[in-house]
Amino acid sequence: MSLDISKMRNIGISAHIDSGKTTLSERILFYCDKIHAIHEVRGKDGVGAVMDNMELERERGITIQSASTQVQWKDYTVNVIDTPGHVDFTVEVERSLRVLDGAILVLCSVGGVQSQSITVDRQLKRYHVPRIAFVNKCDRTGANPFKVRMQLREKLGLNAYMMQIPIGLEDKLEGVVDLVTMKAMYFEGDSGTEIRIAEIPAHLVDEANKYREELLDAASMFSDELMEAMLEESVTEDMIRDAVRKGTLSEQFVPVFCGSAYKNKGIQPLLDGVVSYLPDPSEVKNFALDLDKNEEQVELGCDPDKPCVALGFKLEDGQYGQLTYVRVYQGVLKKGEELYNTRSRKKFKVGRLVRMNSATMEDINEGVPGDIVALFGIDCASGDTFCAGGLNYAMTSMFVPEPVISLAITPKDKKSADQMAKALNRFTKEDPTFQTYVDPESNQTIIKGMGELHLDVYIERMRREYKCEVETGMPQVAYRESITQRADFNYTHKKQTGGSGQYGRVAGFMEPIEDKDYEFVDSIKGGVIPNEYIPSCDKGFRASMAKGSLIGFPIVGVKCTINDGQYHPVDSSDIAFQVAAQGAFREAYSKAKPVILEPIMKVSIEGPTEFQGNIFAVINQRRGIIVSSTEDGNFSRVEAEVPLSEMFGFSTILRSLTQGKAEFTMEFLKYGKVPNSIADTLVKEYEEKRKKEQSK
Repeated sequence: MSLDISKMRNIGISAHIDSGKTTLSERILFYCDKIHAIHEVRGKDGVGAVMDNMELERERGITIQSASTQVQWKDYTVNVIDTPGHVDFTVEVERSLRVLDGAILVLCSVGGVQSQSITVDRQLKRYHVPRIAFVNKCDRTGANPFKVRMQLREKLGLNAYMMQIPIGLEDKLEGVVDLVTMKAMYFEGDSGTEIRIAEIPAHLVDEANKYREELLDAASMFSDELMEAMLEESVTEDMIRDAVRKGTLSEQFVPVFCGSAYKNKGIQPLLDGVVSYLPDPSEVKNFALDLDKNEEQVELGCDPDKPCVALGFKLEDGQYGQLTYVRVYQGVLKKGEELYNTRSRKKFKVGRLVRMNSATMEDINEGVPGDIVALFGIDCASGDTFCAGGLNYAMTSMFVPEPVISLAITPKDKKSADQMAKALNRFTKEDPTFQTYVDPESNQTIIKGMGELHLDVYIERMRREYKCEVETGMPQVAYRESITQRADFNYTHKKQTGGSGQYGRVAGFMEPIEDKDYEFVDSIKGGVIPNEYIPSCDKGFRASMAKGSLIGFPIVGVKCTINDGQYHPVDSSDIAFQVAAQGAFREAYSKAKPVILEPIMKVSIEGPTEFQGNIFAVINQRRGIIVSSTEDGNFSRVEAEVPLSEMFGFSTILRSLTQGKAEFTMEFLKYGKVPNSIADTLVKEYEEKRKKEQSK
């Protein structure tokens, strides 16, 4: 085995939208000799960034799909995944973090910790991914990396310390001072490829000493050797690096680097930071569940001699068929080897094995532990585990948020209908947050997703990739129904049709519960309902939860308790008790004062302070509640909670109110009660729709 695992890094680049992730990954490719010219995200040359290989990404200047590539930095192999910053594509970030060992958290030196940075940080903590922070855009007016460092501590609770300080800021940014070596670094030559190392400029010496002291104090918490050396004043660079590495790997320390990706300053030291402080695959604990031993946890080791275990974390349908991105956790994934998919319980042969470099690929013969490779033409779903040598393991799957918005789509002609089916089949397989179904009442195809942009992108992709023209209806909000008080039920179902009939009586009560969609409690005493029919009652209640009687949306937050009933030795059956439970549910539901709930979004709007009044007004008009507003010089940020139904077309209105200078992000927060006036309108609309369907 030629590849040394300790010289390998799997890293993701994640951040708030527009912090410069793709620009940074473009520079990383350039300095690692992967590309020979730098292209900009919204470049005038029309080429676009290498990692944004989809035409749509280049037009909109955003990342939609995470792209992966492998680079060499010095004698290290680094697998880099560039992830989207937009909350609508949050599943791309989730699936990438699930398989990464470390991350670069990119922050804008003006915007600082923004709403999406908080979401990304929460995802990093969920998967226990150590990170280093990079404060980008230090060349912009109003740049202040020290303020961003404080925000990392206050808003994200991270133990963040400067590893560098900038030499000059805004248009005077020249380079950085490295606080480990205590030398100044200037990035010169074409595209900053030549690094000139010099003494620290005289006016920065005191500041550099102050931040170095802070760094040493914090790092010495992770190393007794460094603490002793500080007392003896014999600190070496290696001691500092070892201590910082220990702290970073334990997720108790975050090294902060700074620079400007766009101006090619500070990228090479950041790459040194990646290999110095982020873990190699063997330093990360990964667990699988042994399906043969009642899902017992098994630790996987980065051992090439053990049987292979790999996770298929992302699917992509390209021109040559389905491509499955795979992270190898244990053993070696070899071409021609037979593997077992533990979900579908099918064996398959590894035909073609490739390494992806954004959209281009190179054929390889094997993938070693820790490697990220891709397989061709195998039938699987996102999140499947592949094992060799008789193992039956499953890796824990990633967190998939529920979709909050839906849209009816209709193909314009017969040809488009066939193409639409193909496209939907592919997109739902690739993206777990994109769902589709046919509405049984209106017979329309409904697509569901994480936001307007999410669904827009998929409709646009149908048009381009499948030449499929569709008409879209009005966006629909994923409402829910719930109850507000306790209600009793006592329902008897009997049906006599000659021969054996159906009989079942179910009595008890339903009440509201917090934090759970549904709970079933069996309080039957003395066998008035035999044990074998208890699950039938549960099944009946569950079936009733699928559709409420107010507006036909799913019901949540209900606890059903049965405490009495009756059965007949001949006429009682599984079906009889299911029907009895459904009748009991209907009877009690109308008495339990049902209400309609709507998704409330956490909205963060950022823009110049002069427009703050307009922003407040537009939130109030949309039934929003302002949670906080912070001003930072002439820049302000407003956090609010606004119902999703009021947010359609918001971006256009916000642009016109702020001369196009403000931007916003939103993500799902919780479900809240719909005001009575709106609830009445929704109920009326639903009644009319039902009458129309029945008259047909």
